This record gives sequence, structure tokens and C-alpha cells, in this order.
Amino acid sequence: MVASCARLVVLALVLALAGCAGPSARREAPLRDPVILISIDGFRADYLDRGLTPTLAALAADGVRADAMKPSFPTLTFPNHYTLVTGLYPDHHGIVNNRMVDPQTGHVFVYKEADTIADPAWWGGEPLWVGVEKQGRHAATMFWPGSDVAIDGVRPSLWLHFDGKLTPDRRVDQLLRWTDLRGDARPSFYTLYLEQVDHAGHDDGPDSADVDAALRDVDAALARLVAGLKARALFDRANIVVVSDHGMTATAPERQIYLDDLVNPDDAGYVTGGILAGMNPKPGDAAAIERAILAPHDHMRCWRKSAVPARLHYGTNPRVPALLCLADDGWIVTTHADAVKRKHFSLGEHGYDNDDPKMRALFVAHGPAFKDGLRVREFDNVDVYALLAHLLAIKPAPNDGRLDDVRGMLRSP
Repeated sequence: MVASCARLVVLALVLALAGCAGPSARREAPLRDPVILISIDGFRADYLDRGLTPTLAALAADGVRADAMKPSFPTLTFPNHYTLVTGLYPDHHGIVNNRMVDPQTGHVFVYKEADTIADPAWWGGEPLWVGVEKQGRHAATMFWPGSDVAIDGVRPSLWLHFDGKLTPDRRVDQLLRWTDLRGDARPSFYTLYLEQVDHAGHDDGPDSADVDAALRDVDAALARLVAGLKARALFDRANIVVVSDHGMTATAPERQIYLDDLVNPDDAGYVTGGILAGMNPKPGDAAAIERAILAPHDHMRCWRKSAVPARLHYGTNPRVPALLCLADDGWIVTTHADAVKRKHFSLGEHGYDNDDPKMRALFVAHGPAFKDGLRVREFDNVDVYALLAHLLAIKPAPNDGRLDDVRGMLRSP
């Protein structure tokens, strides 16, 4: 308790200094070029062509834009956000779904429950902020899945528990205050997370007016960030990387597959539904359950975990259920009971095959390290970690990415 209070006092003093640092004070200490990683959750790659995000379009035009970025499978929020900062496929870092059960402990992970995600045992690999801190620098995370967890006993120097009520403008303002820190206290690596586009896509579908409004809102927040960086003479020095975790596709209530029309969910050991349903059948019922599940079905493909296609890099982790069913684009796998309990049917979803064009994610980069006006072909999101570790000049932890696949976007490869 004493240590916790001491940390709060130190943090308060650091933030107070940040608020007092004026332009002249900021020039007193040498400044490393900051790396700012921004996630716009659920920003499908082709949203950039809607003409609703002029700030983001300008960053892309003056920097690097990928045709798309291929998310990892499953194309869900927590697995992909953690892949972006570890360079590991979900099968390797352990966050294999937004909801999962650890077979060794019986513990349940639910991405919306703070108590469950706070356990460091769920989080494998070494996220960038841990690598930065271990190698003598500082990181500041304005939200990111996993950034409020003591992974390997380390948190970012500056971080906040996720608060969905904190507006995009206030998030940007906090990040800018952190850039005002002086000398060795100034972070080298920052994250910014914006979930508004994803929420609008789920609520009303990817082609809705609400998604368009959310695109405008997050772009206004980016404009606020750019203006703040320019006022601090940081914009031309900051390497800004804007990504998303996945895309979005339209769904409809009539496109639902009910597993309990095939098997008894209790006997099947039903773990999770949605786009990727998982089951761990009870031993006595396993053979019958497998026959029913692995038979051909309309609008979904089912596998034993050992038979998941190799291109998906999925199925070796013990947290992956024994049987998996993946819905076709726009379809949902559920049970009648879950459908009744659902308070709102999402008109947009993700989690599908990562070869699905509608799951394609965003990648835009701008800054002194990047070439001007370059458009690159699609690449895998595991490569983002290698790129950011290179920009931060830190030794990367073991990962599945390849710097060579993205090196061509750099001015000095």
C-alpha cells in the first residue's frame, strides 16, 4: 500500500511538471524523435477512401499508405492489438480470443472484465512498452489492450486504466501533456487507442451514417493531435503509425447458425460463440459431437484444432478449443439461449477469415523515418512490431514478424 501511494505521488509530480513545461522549457533537453502508435479500432482499410478523414488522408499522402494490412486470425480486437505490439500470432502470445478458458487453471478470460484481463498469466510475449522500459527508456500508453497489466512485472511509465467515457479529444490532450515532459522523463513511445469507429460498425453496420460520423470524429481527434505536435515543434520529428486491428462486415438477424440444432451445447463443452465458435466436448460424448460438428454445414466451416489451415497460424495453443467452427462472411454462430439473452443484435461484425477483404485493416505511417507519398502492398500485421522496434532502436524480443517485409517504406532501410 505504501509503495502504491508513493507511485501515485511520483506520478502526480510528473504530470504537474508536464503541465508547467512551456515551449522554452521543452528546448532545454535534447529530444529523441518520438514514436506514436495509434489504433482506430474497426477501421476497415477502404474507409480511408470515403473522403471523411482528411487528416488521415493527408498523413497517408505525405507518408506511407498500405493497400491494406492483413490482420491475424481470429480477426478480433484483443488478439490483434496484442499481436501488433508483440509481433506474435495470437496462437503464440496466448490471447487467442476475446473470450477464452485456460484448460490448466479453468480460469476464464473475458475482454470486457477488468478483473480477468488484469492477470499477467494470460499475456505472453513482450509488448513494445515492456521492451522500451527494460531497455532504459519510457513509454506512455493512452489505452491499449494489455497496457494496464504488469506483464513480466513491468508497466509503461505512464498509463491509465481504460475508460470508454474519456473522449477522443481528452485522450489526445493527455498524450500531448506527456510529450511535454522534460529530459529523461520524456517517453520515447506512445500509444493512442480510439474505439468509436468499431462501436458504430457493430451497432449500425459498416455502411451506416453512424460509422461515417465516427470517422469524422476520430479524424478530428487526429487533427487535434497534429496541431498539438506542430505547436510543440514535434510534428516533423514524430514518427506516427496509424493502424487498425481488423475491418467490419454487415450482418443480419436472419444469418445465424444455431449450434444447438446440431448438438447439445453442454455435452459439446460450448466455450464461445460469435464468428468463431469453440467447443471442448466431454470425453464420453466426444466422438458423437465430432461427427455432428465436423460434417459439412451451410455457412460455416468446422475443424479439429489440429486441422485448422496452416495459413491461419492457429490451433497449437492449449487455450484454443478442441473443435472450432468459423462462420462465413456476414453469418454468426450462436445458440438459441445466447440469442435470447442478447440485448442488441450487432449489424456489423468481425472475427472472420483474415483472407476476407472486409477484414482488411488500416496502415498509414508518417514522419522523418518514412518515405513521402509511398503506397505499399498489403503485408501481415505481425510485421508492425519489427518496424516499431527498429524505429525505437530497441532490441526486439522473439517474434513472428519480418522487418524485411516493411523495410522498403523507410527512408534509410
